[in-house]
Amino acid sequence: MFSLYRNQNGENFEKYVSLPTTASETYTIGEALVLSSGKVTKCGATAVPTHIAGCSYVAPATGMQPIPCIPIQKSFELITTAYADPSSLNIGDKVTLHTDGLQVTATTTSGVAEIVNKLGAAAAGAQLVVKF
Repeated sequence: MFSLYRNQNGENFEKYVSLPTTASETYTIGEALVLSSGKVTKCGATAVPTHIAGCSYVAPATGMQPIPCIPIQKSFELITTAYADPSSLNIGDKVTLHTDGLQVTATTTSGVAEIVNKLGAAAAGAQLVVKF
């Protein structure tokens, strides 16, 4: 799950916007999202996310409701977990997003999430601070 760790501009709180959802998609709070055809959808591994889901929601095939989302700013540092052991990674490395949209991998090829800090023990599930 991605959550705001720090905003380098000093406003350390989230500002939400309500955005349309994609039919038959399941959203999880803290999931990395992108806008596609005017609707939010799960972010791919090498795409730069534009929003973070502000709630969990299962969109039906028709009659989808909008969900609250946090627009990601360049000044945001976000905390998340590493899907794989990040011990080989360094601060400044850019890694890809995991397929669940909630974590990062240890893969640096085509990475989009820049590691700002590594917190705690280096093992799968370790917390990382990243920015986009």
